[in-house]
Parts: sequence; C-alpha cells; structure tokens
Amino acid sequence: MDLSSLEFASLIAGLAAAGVFAGLIAGLFGVGGGTVIVPVLFWAFALLGLGGEANLHVAVGSSLLSIVLTSWRSLTAHRAHGAVDEVVLKTWTPWVGGGALVGAFLAGLVSMQELAWIYAIFLGLIAAQLGLMPERFTLARDVPTGWARRGWGTAIGGLSAMMGIGGGSFGGLMMTLCGRPIHQAVATASGFGMAIGAAATVGFVVFGWSAEGRPPLSLGYVNVPAALVIGGLTALVAPYGARLAHRLDRRLLRRLFALYLMATAVSVLAKAL
Repeated sequence: MDLSSLEFASLIAGLAAAGVFAGLIAGLFGVGGGTVIVPVLFWAFALLGLGGEANLHVAVGSSLLSIVLTSWRSLTAHRAHGAVDEVVLKTWTPWVGGGALVGAFLAGLVSMQELAWIYAIFLGLIAAQLGLMPERFTLARDVPTGWARRGWGTAIGGLSAMMGIGGGSFGGLMMTLCGRPIHQAVATASGFGMAIGAAATVGFVVFGWSAEGRPPLSLGYVNVPAALVIGGLTALVAPYGARLAHRLDRRLLRRLFALYLMATAVSVLAKAL
C-alpha cells in the first residue's frame, strides 16, 4: 500500500498526537511500553484507517522496538545511581531474552482476537496487583535460582513480548514479590527490557514478514515510523507527566493507574473483537 504525501503527513501527525498522550500517561504512572504505547498505537491505526487484521500485532511489535532505546537510557541512569543488581541482570537476561523470542513466535501464530485476549487478561492481572495488593507484600525471601530462574525468566520474556512491554511489569513484580526493594527492582528490570525489546523485535519482523493487513511502512510486525515517532515523543513528554505525578497522593496514583489499565484492557479487547 503506497501513501500519498497527505496520507503520510496524516500518519505522522496522528502518531505524534499518540506519542504525546503516551508520554503523559507514562510519566504520570511511571510506565510505558505495552501498557501505554500498544493501546494508543492500536487505536491510532484504526482512527487513521490504516492496516487491518495485523494492527494489534504491529502495535505490539512497534512498542518493542521503542523499548530497546528507552530501556537503554533507563538502565544507564539507574547504573549511575548504583541501583542495578548486576548479578540478577547477568544471570536472568539470557532466559528473559530467549523467552521473548519464543513469545514473538507464539504471537505470530495467533489471531488478533486471540492476542487481544492474552493482552487483556494479563494486563488485568497487573491492574489487580497494583490496585489490590499491598506495596510491601512478598512471597519469597530472594529471587529464584537454577531451574526456577530459567522457567520464570522465560515466562517473563515470553509474556512481555506478546504484550509489547519491557521488563518493568513482570520482572519488577517478580523482584518485589521476592523481597527486593522497589527501586532496585525497577532499576534491574529496566535491563530486562533491553533483552526483551531486542530479541522480540527481531522475532516480530521475521514472523510477520509476509503477513496481511499491516499498516504501510511496516517491516514484518514492526512499523518503523510509529516506533520512532511515538518512542521519541514518549521519552520527551514523560517528564511533564512525572511532574504532575509528584503532586498526587501515591495510593491514589496506584488506584488511578489500576483503573487505567483495566479500562485499557477492556478497550483493546472490545476493539479487537
């Protein structure tokens, strides 16, 4: 599908608006990736009349490409403050990255409706954890090792890839449930995001190379303009959302974010079905 100059300008303008919105939400609630970019991009394609049955796959794949850059910036900043557990990052990353590649392969096998169900269910679980579970709740004294680490690492990478998110949601949750301080969990999980984004992006390009119903200017299931425009603007605008977040009560913010995630899960599922 070829784009005229007007259609291309409309695409960039729509992606820019989506990027600004995603940046504000990401800064306000401290997240990005699949919880912000995927639903915004999915709806942006629909409103612009682009693509078709592969739109959700492309939204997920494009989000993963943007995660590579944002995770690298985040990891560098956290390392400067000494907040990263380098042992956990080194021993978990191969399994997380491998799981991400498996997740990309599985995403290529399912329909848009099936992918929407996976996205909605697990996003709903994340919302329930944020809205209902106490912040200091733990299940173990330390992170798993051995085969448990391999299994959990692969699962974190696979689910994250299928949802277009970095390591923060599942990786950070795993570390906090295992007794690690929230700041260390967030910092270390940002490194998972690089492995997830890089491995899964390659997978989404390869497994979606000849798929039908993709928006124009897509390489496989990755839309390059979307990833660059939305990823860049999200990073630029997020600090403004973060300033607003500091003016709100922390408990209120968690509940608002949980409601946002539930609404997002429902909206993506309703649109896909």
